[in-house]
Amino acid sequence: MKPIRSFASDNNAGVHPEILKAIALVNEGHVVGYGADPYTALMVNTFREHFGADAEIFPVFNGTGANVLSLQALTKSYHAVLCAASAHVYTDECGAPEKFTGCKLIPIPTPDGKLNVEMVRHAYHGIGDEHHVQPKVISITQATEMGTIYQPGEIRALANFAHERDLYLHLDGARIANAAAALGQTLRQATRDLGVDVLSFGGTKNGILGGEAVVFFRPELAQDFLFLRKQSMQLASKMRFISAQLAALLTNDLWLVNAQHSNRMAKLLEHELRQIPQVKIHYHVEANGVFAQIPRPAIPIIQDRYFFYVWHEDESVVRWMCSFDTTEEDVREFAKFVARVIGESGSAD
Repeated sequence: MKPIRSFASDNNAGVHPEILKAIALVNEGHVVGYGADPYTALMVNTFREHFGADAEIFPVFNGTGANVLSLQALTKSYHAVLCAASAHVYTDECGAPEKFTGCKLIPIPTPDGKLNVEMVRHAYHGIGDEHHVQPKVISITQATEMGTIYQPGEIRALANFAHERDLYLHLDGARIANAAAALGQTLRQATRDLGVDVLSFGGTKNGILGGEAVVFFRPELAQDFLFLRKQSMQLASKMRFISAQLAALLTNDLWLVNAQHSNRMAKLLEHELRQIPQVKIHYHVEANGVFAQIPRPAIPIIQDRYFFYVWHEDESVVRWMCSFDTTEEDVREFAKFVARVIGESGSAD
């Protein structure tokens, strides 16, 4: 029998008991649909306690929806979005950003998933030339797809670059909780205070059943968002069930407790893996993911028991993710199994 918990993705984890409780608590009686209910109002107030009284918050079904709608609210079809070549919006959303915004995504190669001002400056050209798309948004991911984390000054520098040129800064925060927890920041300090204009707030990877939110820090940018969300099929009729989850996640620091735990389990996994000579940690472990280069023959054997994704097939680099419900026992058993498989399969590629 395969283990109950795997290390493939924090999407594979279950739902935190407090989130299930929150769903059950709002499952009484009838309320007005489409967000005109008291539970959604409570959620909005809870988010504003974290992000500011004038923040505009819109629940959606999933991360791709949050990202696409964020970009759609900021752009016209002749605009361009500058992003890392590894960005989820570029590699893992099946062209949805291009389809629904009409924009061109311009991928920028990075060694660790993080953009910097010089990289963006090199891609910022053709301004005013009718033959070229016009850059309008810089989109970054925090924590990045490589599990690395932007330092506050790095985000602030990108925001300054953007705003000096009438560009916007969008943050894909699928794992913003992990980043803020690792940096010792509040959610506002990790986003709005650094100059982010629009945030795709992620909850699914941090213990909720399903649902994300688009958060605008400049209210004027949300002027037509109600119509964009409906037209894009991201308006939930029974929104109270998404709102209740998001509110519960931001109540009593549940977001922080969950993120701190998954980060801590990733550090423990890194420590255990470093005891295996044939395993090389590929990126700095800063959030809840561990990327490791392991002997190629071991990969299918380990995957047969613990499913996971190969990140760089040519380099034999794999990705292992920890979740809010990962235990120390899970980590140690997994690392022990990896060591045994690698030892038995040999180190030859």
